[in-house]
Amino acid sequence: MAKALNVGVVGYGLSAKIFHIPFIAATLTLTLHSIVQRSPKDGNSAPADHPNLKHYTSADDLLADKEVDVIVVTTPPDNHFELTKRALESGKHVLTEKPFVPTSAEADKLIAIAKENSRLICVYQNRRWDSDFLLVKKLVKEGTLGRIVEFNSHFDRYRADAPTNWKGQIGIPQGGSALFDLGTHLIDQAYTLFGLPQSVHGRLLNQREGKADLFNPDAVSAELTYPDGLIVNVRISALSAETIQPRFWVRGFKGSFRKNTLDRQEDQLKAGMKPTEAGFGQDDNKTNARLTLVGEDAKTMKQVDVPELAPETYMAFYRALGDALVSGKEEDIPVKATQARDVLRILEGVVESAKTGKDAVLQK
Repeated sequence: MAKALNVGVVGYGLSAKIFHIPFIAATLTLTLHSIVQRSPKDGNSAPADHPNLKHYTSADDLLADKEVDVIVVTTPPDNHFELTKRALESGKHVLTEKPFVPTSAEADKLIAIAKENSRLICVYQNRRWDSDFLLVKKLVKEGTLGRIVEFNSHFDRYRADAPTNWKGQIGIPQGGSALFDLGTHLIDQAYTLFGLPQSVHGRLLNQREGKADLFNPDAVSAELTYPDGLIVNVRISALSAETIQPRFWVRGFKGSFRKNTLDRQEDQLKAGMKPTEAGFGQDDNKTNARLTLVGEDAKTMKQVDVPELAPETYMAFYRALGDALVSGKEEDIPVKATQARDVLRILEGVVESAKTGKDAVLQK
């Protein structure tokens, strides 16, 4: 095998520590080479945690490091565009955390810059590899549920207090709020299954304060409509007082699938589990999921066993990314910038609709 590619990570917050560094370390085609942390301190220090790596306090120094092949941008989204642009122009491949950038126009600019510099760019939409979503994808793609007529996707939590970090400060214009933080995941999953919708209707709310909020909403209600009559409902709530939260409810001509609770990988990683450990990403479908199929007489309903899938986990994303970087082929990139651009178009449609109270038309 060719020499593994050297990876430099910009940022040392939750994203870097939980969602990137453990997976880079476990990917054979990649080597964790360096980390940028602006202000290391006791209890939160990249140099202390990773003494054998190179460490920088400025992204400028990392971008100038000729040993680095790939940059992973894990900073808040208001500087994703500038960091990704500079990394590409420095001759590095780039993986940018979601949300990619605040606007689809900025995404198009980065796509053009990547081509001009013959570099690859990828976006970290890791929840395409959630175990429950992969099961939904299998049921939809294999036709188990027949033609899908309604797809409901939830990300509900109870968070009475607003965040005090950057998430509570930057809004939609900077790529912030629940719409970009969580909505990006849900809408990307819907896009992965069904593509661009014909139109979007959206509402953006501040549930904590009981009002509409077009800057930093903590709740989102979005309806995506497709030419064949399919309706996708996306729901994000900050004040859902449930011990068991809904996740998916998919209704088709031949059956229905319901799933409660979020994918386990994030909680497992936060608890210190390594992505290579047995049981990582394994879902409890017997308890949290239900599959109902319509009988041949088109009248009776029968609950059947939910298929058990071997979890691919977020490792599958990183393996695919590493292979793509080695091959140098844009078609091998697991989440293409053009796809992230399309998701941003849908998010922009949600905002437009929330402002006007009318459907935003994405394709005629």
